[in-house]
Amino acid sequence: MASRRSRTKKTPLLSHTRPPTVRAKHATLSSKATRNLIRSHHRLLKNRAQALKANDNLLIERIDAQIRENGGLEGYQLASRLGQSLERGGDSSKVLVDWLSPQLSRLQDTKSKLRVLEVGALSTQNACSMNHFLDVTRIDLNSQEPGILRQDFMEMSLPRDASDQFHIISLSLVLNYVPDAIGRGEMLKRCVTFLKKPPLSGSSFHITPRLFLVLPVACVKNSRYLTECRLRDIMSSMGFVLEKSKETSKLIFQLWEHRHDLQPALFKKEVLRPGKMKNNFAIVVKR
Repeated sequence: MASRRSRTKKTPLLSHTRPPTVRAKHATLSSKATRNLIRSHHRLLKNRAQALKANDNLLIERIDAQIRENGGLEGYQLASRLGQSLERGGDSSKVLVDWLSPQLSRLQDTKSKLRVLEVGALSTQNACSMNHFLDVTRIDLNSQEPGILRQDFMEMSLPRDASDQFHIISLSLVLNYVPDAIGRGEMLKRCVTFLKKPPLSGSSFHITPRLFLVLPVACVKNSRYLTECRLRDIMSSMGFVLEKSKETSKLIFQLWEHRHDLQPALFKKEVLRPGKMKNNFAIVVKR
C-alpha cells in the first residue's frame, strides 16, 4: 500500500477531467442565468477533480449527476456562446483582432496569413474567424459545429516542424477551465511548443509569435495564490513579454509576445494574498 501511495500521479488530461455531456435544457438564458451556470459548472468541475485525485468513485458519480442536472458540458457551452455573442458584446476575439491590426496591415500587399490556433473555440463566426488575414484552426473538446475540430489540446500531436506551428494561440477563458493548478502550468508550457520561433533579425516576414490570454478578473485580482506580478513572472520564465493588456469588470485580456526561449523555473502553490474572501485559483509550474 505504501508503495502505491508514493507513486507520482500524472497530471490528468483536460479531456479526462470532463464529465459526460447532455443536451442543454434551455435554448436561451438570461445574462444572470448564464453567469450562474458557468460559475456552478466551474465549481462542480473543481470538486470533480478533487474527487478524482482521492479516487472517490461514489463522489464522482454524485458530482456527475449534479453536472448533468446543471446542463452538462453542452449547457456550459451554450452559456459560454451566449456570453460571447455579438448581441452581448462578448466576442473576445474582437480584442485580439484589434490588437493585431498593425501586424495585419503589413500583410495587405502579400499573400501571407497569420496562422491562429483557437483553443476552446465556440464559433466559426467570431471576429478572428471572419478576418481574411488570419488562417484559424479551431479546436474544442466537444465541437458543436462544422469547422471546429474535436480535439484535446493536451493530446494534440506535437509539431513536426515550423509548418505545424502557429503565429498566434488563443486561450480565451480556457486556462481557468482546467481544474488542476499543475495542468494550467503544463498548458502554458505546451503553448510554447506550438508557437513558431521568434523571427531572426532581418527576416522578410517579421512577425513575433503571440499568446492571447483571457481570464476572469477574479482569477488574477482576487486569488490568494495568483497575482499580476506572479503571472508576469510565470510568463516571463516561458519567454513571454506582455505587449497589451485590458481589463473590464469581469475579464482580463492580455497579449503576450514570445521573444525568448523557455527558461524552466519552479512556481509552487503558495499564499501571496491572504484573506478569507479570496479564491483558490492557482498556476503551478514544474521544471
